[in-house]
Amino acid sequence: ESWEFVENPLSVVFHLRKGVMFPDKPGVMKSREFVADDVVFSFNRLRSSPKNIRGYYDFVDRVEAKDSHTVVYFLKEFNAEWDYRIAWGFYTTITPKEVVDAGANNWRNVNGTGPFMLTDFVQGSSNTYSKNPIYWDKEKIDGVEYKIPFVDKVIYRTIKDETTQLTALRTAKIDMLESIAWRNVEELKKNAPQLQWAKRLSILGSFVALRTDMKPFDDIRVRRAMNMAINKQEIIAAHYGGNAELFAYPMYPDWDGYFESLDKMPDSVKELFAYNPKKAKELLKEAGYPNGFSFKLQYCSCAPDHVDLAPFLVAYLEQIGVKAELVPTEYAAFLSAMTTRKHHAGYLMNSSHTNPTTSIRKSFISEQVWNPAMYTDKAFDARMDEAVASRDETKRKDIIRGMTREIVDKAPYIWLPTPYVYAAWWPWVKNYGGEMNVGSLRPAPIYARIWIDQDLKKKLGH
Repeated sequence: ESWEFVENPLSVVFHLRKGVMFPDKPGVMKSREFVADDVVFSFNRLRSSPKNIRGYYDFVDRVEAKDSHTVVYFLKEFNAEWDYRIAWGFYTTITPKEVVDAGANNWRNVNGTGPFMLTDFVQGSSNTYSKNPIYWDKEKIDGVEYKIPFVDKVIYRTIKDETTQLTALRTAKIDMLESIAWRNVEELKKNAPQLQWAKRLSILGSFVALRTDMKPFDDIRVRRAMNMAINKQEIIAAHYGGNAELFAYPMYPDWDGYFESLDKMPDSVKELFAYNPKKAKELLKEAGYPNGFSFKLQYCSCAPDHVDLAPFLVAYLEQIGVKAELVPTEYAAFLSAMTTRKHHAGYLMNSSHTNPTTSIRKSFISEQVWNPAMYTDKAFDARMDEAVASRDETKRKDIIRGMTREIVDKAPYIWLPTPYVYAAWWPWVKNYGGEMNVGSLRPAPIYARIWIDQDLKKKLGH
């Protein structure tokens, strides 16, 4: 419900909302109130996990329940990411002990305080979420408060084939589709003119990670050559139909004071985004590869954008004598390869921007799980420590801008354009404007505020 930062002792105090309930889960737990002990248990469970990211929770000394609705995080030191790491980020899930005891890996045991409850799961087909009848929140519309969720059920369809996804939307088998590639927009607008639309710059940066712990990518000249070999403006025009930004990662353009546009970058950075195969060949020759080399380029077969983009990259690299052998991999194996450090020398992927410090930390700091380039620089690590330790955001912005310039210049990635993506929904989906998430990939509070105008749906023939 509220929080406060305390200087002595250095801590964050969270005051929990009273009356927030876990619903009844037969065979797992009786309905009961969400209390401070749930927060303490969940944090300690995450911190003690063998999958815990190195250093992620090191700034926290301990977590205590002061009373049933007050939780205190005692800190060893200030960390500018504290809110992300313990309050709203990816690793902040509250899991009641009863669920863990019953088996948290079994979807039938999952339980939470959110607006929906997982009531059915069919592998590779669908997730079904039913209304939580005791959800605490309300929605105010035109001054009137309403109990939510409005809808009784949310069904996520798992549709791997892009054409089948689009057909499902066009024929109203689904009410909304949150991520649509630009190339499909005009056809959908033509065949389903009543669809409503929203456009956004992707919150996922796109790149080829070059493993700096492997030859030849341990040589910065080779990595810079790889960037100069790719005609990024042509990719924007031909692959994305103009629906992409040349430079929008690792900083997101909306991050005021952290993001610097390409025209303000040093010339050494600018040249990485200019097509220059001649200089690329010169750099390869200088690095000892006058005839180029071969490497394996791994990508996820689950990503239509990357399936289409990979051949472009192969063709560009061939022009400088570099042969990229494509290695398509299904998602589970693709992700596992990176997290176990068994991925190939080239790794085409997306990574979320998240927030300014995290975008740099998770991708370029030593020993981080999401560091597919295996980039290591102790001086760079120390600057990140300085950034997150600073309470002065002006200073933090200055440090992160400098770190961004440096890491882009060092080229551990082939930096690729960031595309725009579209969301579409039928007009009977009300109180919705294309919003995606609350916090880190938590769409439930958005879905809880949507309702379906069934009369309009019937009127439109569906």
